[in-house]
Amino acid sequence: MILSKRPDVERFLREPTPDIRAVVIYGKDRGVVRDRANALAKRVVERPDDPFDTAMLTDGDLDADPAKLEDELSAMSLMGGRRLVRLRLGGEKAGPDKQASEALARHVEGQLNPDAFFLVEAGALGRDSLLRKVGEKANGCAVIPCYEDEAGDLARLARDTLANDKVALNSEALDLFVSRLPKERGVARAEIERLALYLGPNSGVTATAADLTDFLGVEPEASLSDAAADAFGGRAGAAQTALRRAAAEGEGGPAAVRAMSYYLGRLRRVLTLHKNGVDLQAAAKAAGVFWKQEREFLRQARGWNLEAILEIQGEILTADRACKTSGSPDQLLAERLALMIAGRARRLGL
Repeated sequence: MILSKRPDVERFLREPTPDIRAVVIYGKDRGVVRDRANALAKRVVERPDDPFDTAMLTDGDLDADPAKLEDELSAMSLMGGRRLVRLRLGGEKAGPDKQASEALARHVEGQLNPDAFFLVEAGALGRDSLLRKVGEKANGCAVIPCYEDEAGDLARLARDTLANDKVALNSEALDLFVSRLPKERGVARAEIERLALYLGPNSGVTATAADLTDFLGVEPEASLSDAAADAFGGRAGAAQTALRRAAAEGEGGPAAVRAMSYYLGRLRRVLTLHKNGVDLQAAAKAAGVFWKQEREFLRQARGWNLEAILEIQGEILTADRACKTSGSPDQLLAERLALMIAGRARRLGL
């Protein structure tokens, strides 16, 4: 079975169903894959790091000894009870994928130790992956694809991780902090842990946006959030320059388009609230606009209207699809989108 919806995945990780004896977790973001695998391992055995309860294998182990995986899946726990066999596939070789799929098929059919739990962690498995095909069709196996974190995912990760150290951020500080976090789960987690040390573990502090000034420093001029703000503010040259600097720092065209989409969504929410009778400044606060950016954002909100926003939304969706096409000049597409938005903003009087 395939578990792709977040509530289903979280429910399964908390309480794996007894009829499942194998799970394949895969995705481009290995940090998300690792987090979910670790959470599941803790539910399967009491001591997931104990070699008596858990066998840890990699694709290198399969290359060295093709029979090792099935040997481990056939072995009984030395301490009695359930045994966990974890396999981490780090490369894109067909051999380990084929070996893992064959072992998975035999295991779910009950040919190996029925008390063993087979947990596979892999990168972005394509549709041609035998492991993925076998896992999706086999009874007794769950397949969990992992996708890139969104802002809400990172916010939950930040809240939960900081709460473990008995520190927190208020809503404005959380919004600011998450906007600066990288999308890769492992790197984001390291930044959150660094913030916890900065705030003081077990201090009970709830930090404000102002408290984060020294920790975050001055946001680079090339930040994608500033590029989006420049575009919607009618500053074409500044938006283009920011995007090129962001590209030099490793932020590609798809990320730039997402930043502009996120900014448009916030602007649309403010305008919708205002249309329904909410004061413009109160609407901006409700949408989570950072107080240092409020004056400029309100200037833009007074210039834009919902009709123009809907037209731009269509352009953003088109650019997003184009950027995801193999071999597309995504950076140029993002710059073209920013210039188009800035041009429309100028025509609106901004």
